[in-house]
Amino acid sequence: MTRYHFMDSLRGFALFGILLVNVLDITEISAETTGGGLLDYTVQSRFVPIFTLLFGVSMYLIADGARRRGVGAWQPLMFRMLGLGLIGVVHSLAYGGDILRAYAIVGLIVMPLIVWAPALVNVVVGCALTVASFGFFGGGFDSLPGLLLVGAGAAQLGVPAMMEKSVVPGLVLTCVAGVAAIPLMMSYISAGAGDPRFSLPGARAGLAMALAYIGILALAWQWAPTRAGLRAVFDPLGKMSLTNYVSASFVVLAAAWGSGLFEAESVYPALGIALVVITVQSVLSRIWLWHFRYGPLEWVLRALTWRNRPPFRRRPTRTTELGAACV
Repeated sequence: MTRYHFMDSLRGFALFGILLVNVLDITEISAETTGGGLLDYTVQSRFVPIFTLLFGVSMYLIADGARRRGVGAWQPLMFRMLGLGLIGVVHSLAYGGDILRAYAIVGLIVMPLIVWAPALVNVVVGCALTVASFGFFGGGFDSLPGLLLVGAGAAQLGVPAMMEKSVVPGLVLTCVAGVAAIPLMMSYISAGAGDPRFSLPGARAGLAMALAYIGILALAWQWAPTRAGLRAVFDPLGKMSLTNYVSASFVVLAAAWGSGLFEAESVYPALGIALVVITVQSVLSRIWLWHFRYGPLEWVLRALTWRNRPPFRRRPTRTTELGAACV
């Protein structure tokens, strides 16, 4: 199966943004405290849509991988959703806002379309559901089916490969979403701003900015120096996103208890913890992936998906051994 490093880096970037949100929920610090307004305008409701689109991409890639193996696609996806749901139950012990259980449930619902429907159907149905969610509802849980189908349809159309090598998708997405974000942000501000997760104008602005973020990163990816930086920081996080997402909640919870962070009067200490956690995770993930093929939870989920025991440790290649000998 082809590995799209831009998708890994984008997933790591989304993970970083999600942690900035989750740390406030875990520590029960209101976004209305000192410094919270900045998060409302730049972080809240921006990164879960990215993560959801990527989850739809991964669902299609699993289905496509099953076909390449000569097996039915629905069984690996079903076992993957069940495994993800169980991991989500464990994660909810540290963070009540866990998204994995919702992904598992909605993933099972949209799975028939992802497995059997052509790309155009998934894109059209996904866009229609997304417009309905952000047009008439809250753009919250109800947005998941549409965004998952849009992500899956985009993967079917080869968008991940295009974003890896071409400047065009990033340019188009940045321009369209960036232009749309301006009036939507003005509408959100005029409606009183506040936590965009509980505001329809805020959710709309968040989606537009999420798409703009994707476009900006896709453009940055086409320039070698920024691509190297993105890969260095976010690629390891993205490859171990499940392990990092779950473990970060337990680490933040422990840090909050140890530092008496609950109900703090400023968001900055919590954000400091989040930055430390994500930095350490990026470093540790890179070290881990030098020795192992998958993160711990990624390995478990892969084993459940394919119902076998995938290789875990990396075996040094002959080239690596000769290189080490020369050094």
